[in-house]
Amino acid sequence: MRQLLTAVLILMGGAGSAQTPAAYWWKLPEQLQIVFPQATSFSPKEGNPPHFKAYIRNPQTGADTLAGFAYWTTELEPLERGYDGPIKMLVGMDVSGRLTKVLVVDHREPYGYFSVDTPAFASQFESKSIRDAFRVGSDVDAISRATITMTSAARVIRNSSRRVAKQFLSPEDVK
Repeated sequence: MRQLLTAVLILMGGAGSAQTPAAYWWKLPEQLQIVFPQATSFSPKEGNPPHFKAYIRNPQTGADTLAGFAYWTTELEPLERGYDGPIKMLVGMDVSGRLTKVLVVDHREPYGYFSVDTPAFASQFESKSIRDAFRVGSDVDAISRATITMTSAARVIRNSSRRVAKQFLSPEDVK
């Protein structure tokens, strides 16, 4: 029994590891609400690129209106890596191509968690347009000296957001 438990923990990434996708799938509704706080409902994950649609219910008519999209960076840009592996983030984007929020869910740092997991890192992307450069030291603050991870995280947010926008938004809608 002890060997079985050890094998399961190894496959899951260890008992004390950061949040893994398999271990935290049940947090998805809460995570979606964090990246798109004004949404009243979300679609199941669908499409190519994979995404969730965020809806806002009109109180007068009861009709749902598309408000934006939420997507996992690791599903849209799976080869992008920080210093010690992928950086799993859930990103919300409204229908004008502005980011609503970014939630860092999982990443690994060999020398401590002080770069992309801080609230200041994620909050600087709120209301950022997908037309922005997303360059560390320019329009993205370097919160720490972990430049590999910081640069990778900014790039994956930019690239995955632009990919979703290209698929679902018209250039005239993006502000």
